[in-house]
Amino acid sequence: MNMKVNLAGVELKNPVMTASGTFGSGAEYGEMVDLNGLGAVVTKGVANVPWPGNPTPRIAETYGGMINAIGLQNPGVDVFAKRDIPFLKQYDTKIIVNVCGRTAEDYVEVVERLGDEPVDMLEINISCPNVKEGGIAFGQDPKAVEAITREVKKHAKQPVIMKLSPNVTDITVMAKAAEAGGADVISLINTLTGMKIDINRRTFAVANKTGGLSGPAVKPVAVRMVYQAANAVKIPIIGMGGIMNAEDALEFILAGATAVSVGTANFHNPYATAEVVSGIESYMKKYNVEDINDLVGAVR
Repeated sequence: MNMKVNLAGVELKNPVMTASGTFGSGAEYGEMVDLNGLGAVVTKGVANVPWPGNPTPRIAETYGGMINAIGLQNPGVDVFAKRDIPFLKQYDTKIIVNVCGRTAEDYVEVVERLGDEPVDMLEINISCPNVKEGGIAFGQDPKAVEAITREVKKHAKQPVIMKLSPNVTDITVMAKAAEAGGADVISLINTLTGMKIDINRRTFAVANKTGGLSGPAVKPVAVRMVYQAANAVKIPIIGMGGIMNAEDALEFILAGATAVSVGTANFHNPYATAEVVSGIESYMKKYNVEDINDLVGAVR
């Protein structure tokens, strides 16, 4: 059986990767998961300077998932390059660095800094608020999506994945904007904006008031958006949003995703990524599927 997939010239041994922000930068799960078994490890968001993140509490459990408002806390690209990249280089897996920023210049600074580092791909998180545009996220305005994609591509030495926000009216417009800007791959979905109120304390469950909803509750929305995007663009798609097991992952692949990212499931079950890989293998054996790529977008 062939489990290999290709993302913009980068070959992954299988289509399963981690979702940014749910797996640290690999070391946090290394004792439980053999990173050699994953197609890729996607790191948590990395900015040009250290970000302290949001005030606590920052996580709340909800029906079918969780809300988080971490605020992209990270040590900055210099610490990341010195500490985390050498750790990941010990393993036979692809390294995808998630990049965050508040302005186009922030993104470009990180992308340039990573140009000579031994990382395979860059995933650009455009759900960060754009300070210059009055706080609207880059990913909610198609012109901004195209512009930031084009700017990043000018400076990037590695293939660029644009991570799309689901908090939009029409995901196909955003997917096409990223493609028009030169994106090599798109990944979706990022979290849906949600809120939880603690009725006993009569206050918000997270200090930020709103947060990103993830987990099984968002999966039907995510599968629908991946299907729509896959039928709107010609570039590969990484699907994510509520994948808890191999069955969930296969839904995304059948909808049109070349690869998948496992996120919130890692908190619930640290072995989730490895179980998804073996579950896809079992499915392929059961249905005599010789090449995983035959399943990509098989449901029309």
